[in-house]
Amino acid sequence: MNSDKTPKKPGAAVRLITASALALSALCAPQAQAQVPGRFYWHTLSDSNAVPLIFQSISGNSNPFDPANTVTPGAKIEATMALTGMRARSRWPTARPWPPSSCPGPAQRRGHGSGQDLQTRSTGNGFGDPMLEFNYNLIGPKAQKTIPDVLRYQPGSRLISSPIWRCRSATANSSQPLNLGQNRWYGRLGAPLSGRLGPWVPGRRTTLEFLPAVWLFGDNNNYVGQTLKTDPLFQLDAHLTRDFTESFWGSLDASWYNGGKASINGVAGTSLNNVGVGLTLGYQVNDNIGLTFGYKSTLNSGSDPTALRMDNFMFTLVFGWNPMLEGARRLKSEK
Repeated sequence: MNSDKTPKKPGAAVRLITASALALSALCAPQAQAQVPGRFYWHTLSDSNAVPLIFQSISGNSNPFDPANTVTPGAKIEATMALTGMRARSRWPTARPWPPSSCPGPAQRRGHGSGQDLQTRSTGNGFGDPMLEFNYNLIGPKAQKTIPDVLRYQPGSRLISSPIWRCRSATANSSQPLNLGQNRWYGRLGAPLSGRLGPWVPGRRTTLEFLPAVWLFGDNNNYVGQTLKTDPLFQLDAHLTRDFTESFWGSLDASWYNGGKASINGVAGTSLNNVGVGLTLGYQVNDNIGLTFGYKSTLNSGSDPTALRMDNFMFTLVFGWNPMLEGARRLKSEK
């Protein structure tokens, strides 16, 4: 057997395809620290579906629900959030993978914060800012529309165009600085790039992934009665991922944030220039359920009060399925 080829046994094929479908677990993940997890942009079989349940525990000196990561000097913010995403579905209407996805994101959040000009404790639930994302594969293999397409799939290097846009929702409370909704329009222009290192065999897959991106923010004209403006924020995410077994994988994660200077009523703050590191572990429980555990923390030296300080723990459970795979399993069970 050529070690660079995917096993052709039906059982192995179903496991491989299911694992790819469960990669949709990252869809609709909350943008705490605006961190995109490893294997987020792995392509999957057309018409795959996923429903994620996400829990996060976050602490630091920045609003954990805002991808601008605006620092409040001296603040100590702790937040927990449980989010249930609506069904995410991948569709490939063209020869190139082009899956639109959206996530209104019903969520709950509990948290409190304290620091300079910030004394708040709140509990609430509702919808976060609606998100719409379109991914188009500029460089890389064609879309996987059938099971044979998955069996022949060899990812190689990929470059994807990935714009995201989030619009303001009705959940922002102008009387408090911490909200699920940000009361402004904002979005991200990204170009994910990834490549495999070694053979594409379940249990032995290794990838190196990068996501350079620019976040753009509209004005919040009622930020606790003031006007908040934020400069563009550049972000670079990197992931080195590796299969430990066919069902268990891990990722070393790193991020760099630069820019994003915030101004409140014309008084300018400080631009970000921070690095974060983390670890992600993923486990496929069965053909339909996957679990992901992740931890990330910023690296800081000295006692600069304007430096970003965030610690984030995230747990994700995703239920995924594909009509073709479910039909194949039924046929197999009837034999």
